[in-house]
Amino acid sequence: MNTIISYAEEKMNKTTNVLVNEYASIRAGRANPAVLDKVTVEYYGVPTPVNQLAAVSVPEARTLLIQPWDKSSLKAIEKAIQTSDIGINPQNDGGAIRLNFPPLTEERRLELVKGVYKHAEDGKIAIRSIRRDAIDKLKEMKKKSEITEDDLKSAEKKAQDLTDRFCKEIDGIAAQKEKEILEI
Repeated sequence: MNTIISYAEEKMNKTTNVLVNEYASIRAGRANPAVLDKVTVEYYGVPTPVNQLAAVSVPEARTLLIQPWDKSSLKAIEKAIQTSDIGINPQNDGGAIRLNFPPLTEERRLELVKGVYKHAEDGKIAIRSIRRDAIDKLKEMKKKSEITEDDLKSAEKKAQDLTDRFCKEIDGIAAQKEKEILEI
């Protein structure tokens, strides 16, 4: 019974971590190297993440500097960024690539906030699904007389408490990201 609850907690924790990683890739007006996490470059026939081909730094609040260790990969990195969905044109100076993040318009900010809350809702749906699966397993154990009715009620309460805790955590993470996006 406790293994089912701890397994559910572990899965809920992973769901929250996925959401945090998803939020890291949403650009909020200031330069953040995490926007490049999903950009892969065709390097010697192998799709390779940009951060494994170059040093990525933030010299100014709205600028990312990408300095490839192998200068021959510069064009490939530039092309990968252009074809990605981050919406910023790279500027190649022959030795490094600069990404200048323009200030977000109010309309774009509100659009990003909507996306943040959609991801949060998807996360909460996943959390509730994990709770449902755990409770189904517990009911199955009750049906097989492996646990008592009291154990079932106690475990259901634990599962609900976990669900409430993680949903509240997701709301907090979403509110934090909204604040970051709306900050000018």
